[in-house]
Order: sequence, then C-alpha cells, then structure tokens
Amino acid sequence: MDENISRGYIQLGKSFKTDRILRRLSEAGHSKPPEDRCHCIYLALLLAGVGFLLPYNSFIIAVDYFQARYPGTTIVFDMSLVYILVAFVAVVINNLLVETLTLNVRITFGYIISFFTLLFVAVFEIWFESFTHTTGYHINLLAVAVVAFGCTVQQSSFYGYTSMLPSRYTQAVMTGESAAGLLISTNRILTKALLDDEKFNTVLFFCISIGIVLFCFTIHFVLQRTEFVKFYVSLCSSCTDDDDLNKRITLEPTEDVGLVDMLDPNESKSGKYGVLSLRSPPPSPTPDSAFQSTEMLDQSYDISDDNDIYRTPDDPDALSPLPSTGVTTYRVHDVVVKMRGTAYTKHIQMWGGIKRGVIARWQVARTVWPFMLSIAMAYFVTLCLFPGIESEIVSCHLGSWMPVILMAIFNCSDFVGKILASVPYEWTKGKLLLLSASRIILVPNMAMCAAPRGSPLIPGEGWPMILSLLLGLSNGVFGSVPMILAPKMVPDDQKELTGNIMTLSYSLGLTTGSGIAYLIDYMLGPPLMKPCMMTVSPMPVLSSDNLTTSGVLSEMNVTSYYPLQWNISTLSSVDVFNTTLS
Repeated sequence: MDENISRGYIQLGKSFKTDRILRRLSEAGHSKPPEDRCHCIYLALLLAGVGFLLPYNSFIIAVDYFQARYPGTTIVFDMSLVYILVAFVAVVINNLLVETLTLNVRITFGYIISFFTLLFVAVFEIWFESFTHTTGYHINLLAVAVVAFGCTVQQSSFYGYTSMLPSRYTQAVMTGESAAGLLISTNRILTKALLDDEKFNTVLFFCISIGIVLFCFTIHFVLQRTEFVKFYVSLCSSCTDDDDLNKRITLEPTEDVGLVDMLDPNESKSGKYGVLSLRSPPPSPTPDSAFQSTEMLDQSYDISDDNDIYRTPDDPDALSPLPSTGVTTYRVHDVVVKMRGTAYTKHIQMWGGIKRGVIARWQVARTVWPFMLSIAMAYFVTLCLFPGIESEIVSCHLGSWMPVILMAIFNCSDFVGKILASVPYEWTKGKLLLLSASRIILVPNMAMCAAPRGSPLIPGEGWPMILSLLLGLSNGVFGSVPMILAPKMVPDDQKELTGNIMTLSYSLGLTTGSGIAYLIDYMLGPPLMKPCMMTVSPMPVLSSDNLTTSGVLSEMNVTSYYPLQWNISTLSSVDVFNTTLS
C-alpha cells in the first residue's frame, strides 16, 4: 500500500489572504505593507530583465567583428540556432530543478555562467586569439550554448521570483528584456565609433557587457535583502511552510475534505487551486462520524493540538468546540492519501493523467488557436530575417556599420512595438491573424536587399533600414498581443495551461524561422569575400608598339572599369598616356 503525502493550496477567498497579510504586518511591526520608494525595486527588476538577455545579444550585435573574423561563414545563423535549441532544453531541465535547487541558487547560477563565459571569450578568443580559425569558431558556438543554458534557467526563475511580488514588477522584467537589445546596440555603436581598432573596440564592448552583468548581480544581491522583497516573499512562502500552514488553514465541522484532481475536467471547473477541497456534507456530523467518514475514504488527517483546540478527556482523539465561540476549528497538518495497490497508482494515474491532459490541451487549443497561430507566424517571420539575413545586407558606403545599424533599428523599433502592444485596442481574432500573417511579405523584400550578392535587386541603404524598422515594430506588437489576449479567452483554471501552449507555439515559430533562414541564405549564393572592392586588371606595359589610342584602350578595357563612357575617337595618344599615368 502506497502512501503519498500531499500538501497544497486551498482557495479560501480574499479574507484568507487578508488574514495572512495582517499577521505578517503584525509580526514585522508594520502598520501597512512596505512601499517601493523612488521606484528603486522596479528599476532593479528592470535591470534584471536586461541582465539575462544581454549576454546573447552581446554575441549577436558584435556581428561586424565575427563576420570579419570568420569571413564566408554562417556564424550569425549558427549562433541564433544554437541559442534557440539549447534554450528549449534548458526550459525542460529548469522544470526539474524547481524542486531541487532554490530560486536564489538558480538565479545566481545564471549570472555566474554569463560573467565567466563573456570574460573567457573577451580575453582568450578576441584579445589573445588563442585558438585556430576552426577551433575559435566552435568555441564561440559553445560559449553561446553555455550562455543560453544559464540565462534561460535564470530567466524562468526570475519570473517565478517576480510572481511573488505585485504584478507591476513582472512587467518591469518584461520591459527590461525589450530594453536589453536597445542597450547593447547603443553600446556597440559607441565603442565602434570611438575606437577604430576593431579588436580593441570589440574587447571594450564585451567588457562593458561584463560590467553590466556584474552590476545586475550586485543589484539582485541587494534587492533580495530589502524589506519590500522579504515581506512579499515571506508572505507567499507561508503557503508552503508546514508550521505556517497549520496556523492558517482551518476546517469547519460542517465541511468535508477531499482531494481535487486538477486534470479532471469536472473537478477543474470548480475553481479550486489545490489538492484540498472543502465540501458541505449532509447535516451536522459529530466529530466521531466525521472521522468514520474519512476512514471510509481511506484518508487520514493529523489534527493539531493548538491553544484554541480542546480534546475531550474521554477520547483524546476527539475534538471539542472552542469555549469562547462554540465553533469547532480543525487544524490540518498533513493530508495522507493511501492509494490501494501499486497497479492503481502506476497505471490508472499515469494513463488517466495523460488522457485528461491531452483532452484539456485540445479543448484549450480549440479556443485559442488563432492566437497560437498568430504568435507562431510573428516569430517565424522575424527569425527568417533577424539576425541572419540582416547581417548579410552589404553597404559599400557604410561597410561594417551596416549590420550594426540595421540591428540597432530593429531593437529600437521592437522596444517601441512592445510599448504599443500595451495600448488598449479591440483586437479581433481574424484581424490579429491576418495582420500577423501579412508580415510574410517582409521576407522576400528583405531578401531582395541582399540578393543576388554584389548587385542586389533593391540596392542602397534606405530600403533595408525601412524594412528593418517595420520588422521590429510589427514584431513588438504581434509578438506580444497574442500572449496578452489568449489567457483572457479561457476560464481561470486554464490560464496556466494556455500560457504553456502559447509558449510552445512561440518556440515552434522561433525554430522553424531559424531553419528557413538557412534556406534563404543558401538561395543568396556563396558569400563574396570582398563584395565592394573593384578588381582592376594589371597595368599594361607601354611601348612604341602599343602606344596608340586604340592599343592602350584595348589593353586597359577602359569602358569596363571606369564609370564614364569615353569617346575614344576624341582622345589622343598623349591624353591616354597622361590619364594612364595619373
């Protein structure tokens, strides 16, 4: 016979939460909850959002250095794909670490990984160039993979951290994520503009990123020791602490206790959020009959002996009413569920849970499928072009500045788009899906700015910048609105499941978009080593035999290498000779 000790939350209404807040205030000696004066907590969490996306952005935004270091390769494409795949694995592993490692350990792990990885790349790969060309290429991909793992664990842990605070602080972390790309693009533009030496300005760029990561970790270290954070964290942790749980949860004698299976559609519609369900049985059972009822359910409850609970002299296991109120109060320590037989536990629970899980997800997907498709399409289009194809657009005027400027435009407009997504607007499912799908037109237009290599169909710098602006702005809007609206379409008990399904759609769009980016790059043809350098044939040797107008012009192929079409008949041999020497 298996025994599973289950602890969970009980939905007791606002009065239960209010009681916990008042008790915490009394214990801490406060008359009201601590305040976030000067918005310091908000700004600290905004920096936290910057901190766990900054390391990856540091690799991507330094595209000019990596393209010069590894010419003719798909270094930017490879970094993007490696990050996405490793981040997906990290999300799965983090779900296992939730119950194994504390939240603070997981967050600190992400900062340490980011700090030492960026430091290693800056010193050994960029400054000293300690590795060969091929080894260095793989070292950079490995560094991106390590950063992806650490930062993804840190990111998901931070959202659990901020969920214990008021909701505006979760929004602060999301804003920080959007600002990370903008901040790192500004960093790259400044370091590149101030220093001409590409190696030195890239090392300085990475050192500034390392300093920001270290600063974010220091802020987090101070943040978790503030009265504001400790108050709300202790308030939430009281729900899972055994001693505190005993002080908080009370069962009235007119209530029966059972277990709620949240995967059961009939149970999940009741709106209860934990394993304990309070039900009203037939009229006024005595304590003895209540215990007989629980024995019939094969459930046993350890009832505490507290100051306001009295036990009868005749039967120490029976409970009597409080003298002051005449109301009996039960205090629950643990709920011990005795399942009959290993076969039931392993077979019924596993297969029944899988079946109910699939049904529940199918029901949610039928409701929110337009939002799932919208967010998948949004990130599919974005990853088809950013950062890979944007890094392949060449400008003979801007040179290595071109990809840096395009990525800065994208990050800035994406930040603006996420702000616009919070503006109230009546989005219909059809309109959202149509506009999100219409972004596909950006793919061929942006590709024509790079294809064919050397003489693109859409030349110049203006159109690529406009298209990058539209790509970032639309990504900010249509990458956020579906995630905001989808949970509003389902009941409260399905919101978390909806978030999981939307995240799956988001990841699917990222992965498929990265794959299509490789196909587009293949269609562009092999990269040109020096696309803007004109190749001039060797200077002809002048002699008395070929020192004529037609001879010199024929040897030099003047009309092929000079932008002006010369009228050969008007040139004398002396003019041609002087022009050749100049």
